[in-house]
Order: sequence, then C-alpha cells, then structure tokens
Amino acid sequence: MSAFRCGSIAIVGRPNTGKSSLLNALLEHKLAIVSPKAQTTRHLVTGIRTTLDCQYIFVDSPGFQTEFKDPLHRTLNRRSDEAAQGADVVLQVVEAMRFVPADRAVLARMGARPVIVAVNKIDRVKGAGSLLPFLESLAREHEFSALVPVSAKSGKNLGELLRVLREVLPEQPAIYAPDQLTDRDERFFAAEAIREKLFRILGEDLPYRCEVVIESFKEEGALRRIEAVILVERESQKAIVIGRKGEQLKRIASAARRDLERLYGGKVYLGTWVKVRSGWSEDPRVLRQLGYG
Repeated sequence: MSAFRCGSIAIVGRPNTGKSSLLNALLEHKLAIVSPKAQTTRHLVTGIRTTLDCQYIFVDSPGFQTEFKDPLHRTLNRRSDEAAQGADVVLQVVEAMRFVPADRAVLARMGARPVIVAVNKIDRVKGAGSLLPFLESLAREHEFSALVPVSAKSGKNLGELLRVLREVLPEQPAIYAPDQLTDRDERFFAAEAIREKLFRILGEDLPYRCEVVIESFKEEGALRRIEAVILVERESQKAIVIGRKGEQLKRIASAARRDLERLYGGKVYLGTWVKVRSGWSEDPRVLRQLGYG
C-alpha cells in the first residue's frame, strides 16, 4: 500500500470563480457558504477530507480583490495571502475560457509555491474542442504543477483533481481525526448561515457592508438557542434587511434556521435583530473586534 499523505491546500482565486462551491463538492458536504454575490467568503474556512491513503486539509480563502483598497478589502486580501503562505500547495480556481488580469494578479502573489489550477465551470463550455486551446494558452502563463478541468456543479473530474493533489502533498500521518470535517466551531457556522441567506434572499438590494455577530449561543439539551445581530451601516440599509412588516428578516432567519438544523442534526431557536453601526467596514479597530484580524 502506498504511503499515507497529508497536507494543506490553499484555495485561491479572484471573486466568483467558484472556490467555495468547489470546496463543498470536494468535501461532499456543504461547509462554505455560497451566493452569486462577489466576495461572499470573508473568513478562512478549513475543510478536511480523509481517505484511506490521504488527508486533504483545504483552506478556502476570500476572493482576491484588485479594485478596492478600503480596510475591509485589504483585510480580505491579506487573508488570501496568509492561506497561500501557510499551505503545502496552492489550488488556484479559474473559470473555463476566461483568464483575466485579476487571475494573473492572484498568481503573481503565489511566489515559488506549487500551484495546481482547477479550471472550473467546464459544464458551461459548448463543445469540448474549444477547451483544449484555452488549456494550452493557460499552460504558457506559468509553470503549473497541473491543470485540471472540473465542474464543481456536476462533480465532473473531481476524482482526478483529488488524485493530482495527493501526489504533491507530503508523506506524513494525518493531523486531524478521520471523521473531523473542519476546525471551526458551531458558533462560526451560525453566523455564516445567516450571512448566506442575507445574500441569497436580498440579492442586489443587499448592501455589501453588512455583517453577522453571534451574541449568544447556548445548548439546552437537544436545542441550540442562538441570538444574532445583523450589522449594517445606515438606517436605510436596516429597512431593506427587515422588509415590510419584518417579512424579509423572517425569511432570512427561517432559511438559516433550517440549514443549521440540518448541519447540527437538532432543533434550533434563532433570534435575529438588525443594528446600525456606522462605518464598521472602514474602521480597523472595529474590524478586529469582529474577527477580521
């Protein structure tokens, strides 16, 4: 039997290439939140997959942003860099048939680290013959360890991606228990579930600068009682999140509660409020308080 391998894999890329969707597909479990809104991911999310001969430690990072330079975006970019710097291998996710300057900017920050490219969304490519010239062109951009066309949506070629990743990971024992899925706690995923529903339900009406803070998380027997605050920057944004007669906030909370009950395998009480905290996304001190480092 081949030697056991274990190592960390930083998932990087510009916004909206499907990094979080790919993580969920590779884990065969919904761990990272997903929405069409750019930069849904704001925190490093570790997902662990253990097989008979390998433990893959994936670290999903925020999409690298080249256009904005405010404190929040600088913090998110720094987190992407941190994920890559601490990893054994970098998995850069790009969109099939699209490699733009923002992708090159991400690649330029990887230094001499091994980089494997997951060419995602091949399910959208019309005609297999058009993909090969794109892959050949992409191969000339950098000395990649491998290029693997995949579809996070359909699951196509994910087995090959795992095989290629295993080959570059170091030979060493597993770091985590075989059944461990993540190193994050339940409180973290409660906030993430609410934030995902904010993005999905409100869409373009939602102001980008909103955040979720878990103020209380208690286990009462089989029940988890969670109290959460949604932070926005203006009163007008608060009205959008609450909606007419509180209908939007009820939809958001109900959808998040259902997801959390599936995740925790038990009943959840979820109380949600909306508060205005002006300028939170541009204040480094507040960002630190909210866990942005």
